Amino acid sequence: MIGALVVVLIIAVISYKVYSDRKKRIVDFQLPKDTSTLLSQHVTFYRELSDKDKAVFEARIKDFLINVSITGVDVGVEDLDRLLIASGAIIPIFSFPTWRYNNISEVLLYKGTFNKEYDTDGAERNILGMVGDGALHREMILSKPSVRSSFANDNDGHNTVIHEFVHLLDKADGVVDGVPEYLLSKPYIIPWVKRMRESIEQMRQTGRSDINLYAATNDAEFFAVVSEYFFEKPHELEAHHPELYKMLEQMFHPQ
Repeated sequence: MIGALVVVLIIAVISYKVYSDRKKRIVDFQLPKDTSTLLSQHVTFYRELSDKDKAVFEARIKDFLINVSITGVDVGVEDLDRLLIASGAIIPIFSFPTWRYNNISEVLLYKGTFNKEYDTDGAERNILGMVGDGALHREMILSKPSVRSSFANDNDGHNTVIHEFVHLLDKADGVVDGVPEYLLSKPYIIPWVKRMRESIEQMRQTGRSDINLYAATNDAEFFAVVSEYFFEKPHELEAHHPELYKMLEQMFHPQ
């Protein structure tokens, strides 16, 4: 009985210390002093927000960075890297004020591209970003050059950071399958799957599209790629694929 009580007390002490450490980290954490300047220079989404929404965006970036560590692997992590990664995380969920990524705790930043074995020096190093699995559960890997280039050209339709966080959004319902049930109410699921499959089939048959052909790999990649397009070139997506645009608008900016 006494032993059990001691165990309970030890667990309580540890839990209180974890809570205290987290509370202190939240209180002590500060964004870089030039955050608004860096975001205005590099993130179009932020630049186009109202002053009120810019403050909200910064607050959500801060919350993300408090809860998710960004660790460099043989490469330095600068303030700009942290802000760009956090921006890529918040952009897809900005219309959902209380939504957080509960399925990630760390982002590993690599010096360059990597392969499926996470090797930065081996063969077939063509991966720019990846949501971890297995031993890397709750982790994401991003290439530092791809993070920078994703925001350097803000109208090319490509953003690796947004792409990978959209995968996490997709994964929030338990499976990465291109059907983000947290964003789609039931009446919209079947029409979305139908439109997605038709688009993939058309891309495979013709071998050409203004949507990156990587989207035709599978349903999950289609959702992530077309989401990049939606946030980077919304007007072009609306002009070329009005039905897809409307569906993504319903997902990411529900009324």
